[in-house]
Amino acid sequence: MNLRHEWFQEELRKSEESLKHRPLDDEYSFLQAVSSGDMDFVEKNCRENAFINPDGMGILSTNPLTNIKYHFVVTVAMITRRCVTAGMELEQAFRLSDFYILKMDSCTSIDAISKLHMQMALDYTRKMSLVKKNNILSKPVVLCMDYIYSNITHRITVDELALHTNLSPSYLSRLFKKELNVSISDYICEMKIEKAQHLLRYSDYSLIEIANYLAFSSQSHFIQTFKKMVGVTPKKYRDHYYHASW
Repeated sequence: MNLRHEWFQEELRKSEESLKHRPLDDEYSFLQAVSSGDMDFVEKNCRENAFINPDGMGILSTNPLTNIKYHFVVTVAMITRRCVTAGMELEQAFRLSDFYILKMDSCTSIDAISKLHMQMALDYTRKMSLVKKNNILSKPVVLCMDYIYSNITHRITVDELALHTNLSPSYLSRLFKKELNVSISDYICEMKIEKAQHLLRYSDYSLIEIANYLAFSSQSHFIQTFKKMVGVTPKKYRDHYYHASW
């Protein structure tokens, strides 16, 4: 049987079943919410399990788990391109895409994929909210944020950022604090701890390896900083989240 004949038979079968795909308006609303940084809408949509709702879901595989996996890949691809179009840095968007698709590949249940989908969607949405905020930030502050993101595994100083932006350290520090309401050193620390949370959830790195990777002065310094910002030790955080998501 050739493909044309197969398609004719499939089209006839689907017509007889009266199956309809979801309205495009629902998909557009979700993508718009992600790309605009609307955390409330995206979280509500995910908690309603709209992603795994079988009503109107296309059949990309006869295996239910594989079907959800295919839809996950399609969704990540659409979100990635929508966010890039809306202003997300290209490399960051595709790194996120690769990361979540690889994590999805190891999922063994629809429930695990649903939880990962929520984390993925909220991660993109959270980052897009920062992108939108950046649109009203000064160029030096945006340059600092980009530099910190790209060099988060290194020790970053105010002097280094001042050199990068061609401003004096004191002026840059005042400008950064004024626009983001947080000091440069605290912002760097927040970004490192956010990265540490991802590593504790999704990697097998030991605490000392994470501390070294993120350029903390010592493991004890990393643990102390993490507990101060997150409220629990890195070990307790990993114990709670590492297997819970998968």
